[in-house]
Amino acid sequence: MSTGKAIILLHCPDRQGIITDVTGFITRNGGNIVYLDQYVDTLEKRLFMRIEWELDSFSIPRERIKQAVDAAFAERYEMYSSVYFSDEKPRMAIFVSKMSHCLYDLLARYYAGEWEVDIPCIVSNHEDLREVAEQFGIPFYVWKIAPDKSNREEVERAEMELLEREHVTFIVLARYMQVISDGMIARYPHHIINIHHSFLPAFVGARPYHQAYERGVKIIGATSHYVTRELDAGPIIEQDVVRITHKDTPESLVLKGRDLEKIVLSRAVTRHIERKILTYKNRTIVFG
Repeated sequence: MSTGKAIILLHCPDRQGIITDVTGFITRNGGNIVYLDQYVDTLEKRLFMRIEWELDSFSIPRERIKQAVDAAFAERYEMYSSVYFSDEKPRMAIFVSKMSHCLYDLLARYYAGEWEVDIPCIVSNHEDLREVAEQFGIPFYVWKIAPDKSNREEVERAEMELLEREHVTFIVLARYMQVISDGMIARYPHHIINIHHSFLPAFVGARPYHQAYERGVKIIGATSHYVTRELDAGPIIEQDVVRITHKDTPESLVLKGRDLEKIVLSRAVTRHIERKILTYKNRTIVFG
């Protein structure tokens, strides 16, 4: 007997009977399904599904559910699955540099109780935002990276030790202006969320909003994605745009862009916390 809810995210080649078998497995063992969403990619011929059920009367102990699911379906359907529990809060580390807009938005939502998440630490390569972290009572750690990057491995080793010690389950790059190493990406596959302006790859480098102004663009946007080894090319979680006009200045573009970055990043973080994202190849399936 257990309380809370269990969540399965799964994908496998599509074939007849999978949904019936999986839901039947849950109901036969006393689970009451409270959420089911599924999608078939007809090009890939692949089924993606999210199921959530109450554990109150479920006969399989929670520590054996993943093993039982794999035994029933992994080989039979070539199924890949992940199991989560609603009463086990994700633990989110936030990485920042000098810009505060995304950090303030994340912490405000956390403080307001919008998310079932813990934030054990904020990591930075600058001291600038320590006061923000202290306002919310969250430990703030700074490791400065040398201009020649000679201490990068040492810094990342210390960061990884902190993340392990704090049992961090995912990382949010809230305008963190450093490249994440392959080692950290491998340790947190599809669990590092980044935000950037949607001009990429059109306006690369510094002052993208000024470049956009000079080109007379009519739409600006923001993109949140999982971090992969290919810079700014990981699976996209959330995007949005806002129209602009000839009356906008570089300064107003920056303000509008920052507002959009906050919104898009928070939507991506929300879906991750709710365990509503499946990744396959370089795409995401984001359940409602």
